Amino acid sequence: PAISTTRIQPRSHVAQVLRFVQARLLKLLGPAKTESLFSTLTFPKALQDWEDGTVTRAELAQAMNMALFEDLLERSPNGRAYTTEAIANGGSVYFDHGALRTVRWAHNGALPPGEAAFTRILRPLGFRLNGRYPLDKLGMTGRAYAHEDAPDEIAQFFVSELHPERFSTEFQQAVTNVVSSSKDPLTPLAVSQLWELEREGSLPIDAAHQLLPVIVGAFARQHDVPSEADYDVLLRKSAEMAWISTEGNAFNHATDRVEDVFTLSDEEKSKGRPMKPEVERSRSAACFRRRIARIPSSGNSGRRAASSSRAMFRARSTSSLRASARSIRRRAAGSPTCVSTPATRKAFSK
Repeated sequence: PAISTTRIQPRSHVAQVLRFVQARLLKLLGPAKTESLFSTLTFPKALQDWEDGTVTRAELAQAMNMALFEDLLERSPNGRAYTTEAIANGGSVYFDHGALRTVRWAHNGALPPGEAAFTRILRPLGFRLNGRYPLDKLGMTGRAYAHEDAPDEIAQFFVSELHPERFSTEFQQAVTNVVSSSKDPLTPLAVSQLWELEREGSLPIDAAHQLLPVIVGAFARQHDVPSEADYDVLLRKSAEMAWISTEGNAFNHATDRVEDVFTLSDEEKSKGRPMKPEVERSRSAACFRRRIARIPSSGNSGRRAASSSRAMFRARSTSSLRASARSIRRRAAGSPTCVSTPATRKAFSK
């Protein structure tokens, strides 16, 4: 079924490209979710050059990002409420970046260790390394990837790797128990299509239709559901690894670019939504300034004021992980069971 573009009138100059992306998302998500996404997210103005029957890497990247954004909203009730309110108030969401977690571990089943499982997708789509961030307190390393064709308009990726070797032997064994069953979501056909996309910068539209659900499906849990015992071992030392054990490589948060994140934080707290006590800042002031300088103001090509920043909504927090663990132990009642992930999928902190 066709989707009316009347709700995207401010972006009518990219209407034909919109139809390309819409068609792909329609097959993947259905009409209701696709229309909701186009009503919610700011669409990149850079996607105004198009060729009939061909899909560029930027168009495919945007379609993938929109599908992943919707997946996060499905798991984040507060995120859904935030975006719904933004639209009701006449605004939109400027998708700044999405974040996912990986495990850099040799015993990772058929899945390439760490970020390698995703750089093989991101690079053909046009994303390039844009920064490295040591997360030593978490036993992790983060890397940012920006799109070469539209770095300020196509949402970036923040891919973190957890390093099990920095933890105890017991922890490492639990990691192995969890991730050794991982399967590779990329089919041989998808691998060849990504290779062609990286070489040519585009794909025939039929190939793009085939590839999109495969790469979107990569951002999920590829290993078996973990045991309660392994989950508890991981949770004691790393909430991030415990999260990975149940949610895999799904987005753990996405961000909206806003004029004043401090004011927004206060507003969200006043509505009774769980928020972190303090607004997070990068440890690198230079990095923070560069990020602010890159953010364009809405409605023109100028720059936002220094108060500009990002509003974040998460699929789940550390405290809700602990609450989930208690719930799992109560359900177990001495019998062997596995983690029930739906009970742990909550937005923000509680």
